[in-house]
Amino acid sequence: MTRGRPRAWALAAAAALAAGCSGGRTPLVIYSPHGRDLLTLVAQEFDSLHPGVHVEWLDMGSQEVLDRVRSERANPQADVWFGGPSPLFAQGARDSLLEPVDSGGPMYLSVYRTPAVIEYSTAFLTPAQAPHDWDDFLLPRWKGKVVIRDPLASGTMRAIFEMIMMRSLERTGDTTAGWAWLRRLDGQTREYVQNPALLHTMLERGDGLVSMWDLPDMQLLQRDGRKLGYLFPTSGTPVIDDAIALVRGAKHPALARTFIRWVRTRHMEIVAARDEFRLPARTDIPADSLPPWVRDVEAHLVVEPINFDTVATQGAKWMGYWDRNVRGTGTR
Repeated sequence: MTRGRPRAWALAAAAALAAGCSGGRTPLVIYSPHGRDLLTLVAQEFDSLHPGVHVEWLDMGSQEVLDRVRSERANPQADVWFGGPSPLFAQGARDSLLEPVDSGGPMYLSVYRTPAVIEYSTAFLTPAQAPHDWDDFLLPRWKGKVVIRDPLASGTMRAIFEMIMMRSLERTGDTTAGWAWLRRLDGQTREYVQNPALLHTMLERGDGLVSMWDLPDMQLLQRDGRKLGYLFPTSGTPVIDDAIALVRGAKHPALARTFIRWVRTRHMEIVAARDEFRLPARTDIPADSLPPWVRDVEAHLVVEPINFDTVATQGAKWMGYWDRNVRGTGTR
């Protein structure tokens, strides 16, 4: 969930080698989808408090983190998994890839709340012209003008697809309507983009006009003057419970636990909100300690109720079925 994300699998070895130049300091290795801006911020802050430590990070999609941690089970390279939807962390816990931060405690902890939003190109559309709800993406005028991040790699897109499936279950008792909706969306979609940076660039140059993404990245893109806007879906939107965890078999577990506790302090939640547009997961932060945008979001955000237990057990199956039976089957 980030702008400007490198192609992590292709660049991972080079990035790890470059990051390994830690000048004799203890390396703390983090796998994360949070992006260069936030990861640089937390790395610099933590390094300044711990002069003998050097935080090294690899930036990749949420599902890519899970896949990589699973592939490295016999020889873990990461100490911390920082960021991604809680159902993916639940899967990691079921696969025995995580360790509790505290003895007998939970296997992962919430850090931020990340809403999904509707993204559109301000170079070609006004807010009034853009989709205002999820069903609007299925209207004829958006045929061939939808570009979205490949959901197999993206926690944000998985959360949106899982919301569609949960709506189907709750309204009809089965998933038939959900698959029909996703098949119609497939028919509207010009491309499933592998790289978020390319996704945003395509919208700015008109190779597609609308998409679905996450709130923090949209705010950062707007701060940088990009020709991109966002809207909160009127019927409701999934809010990702963005988590953090200790990787089982980490080389520096004590240091990793220190980092995890520190990221979740009031101070760092406020810093992340102020500088990187992250909604805190903590509920004990006074409203006047947070930037005004947080209160504005809370006033306009309609949270979609999601049964995360169902998502945790069914989400991977749904995505596998979508990839095999829905992708590419919509009428274009």
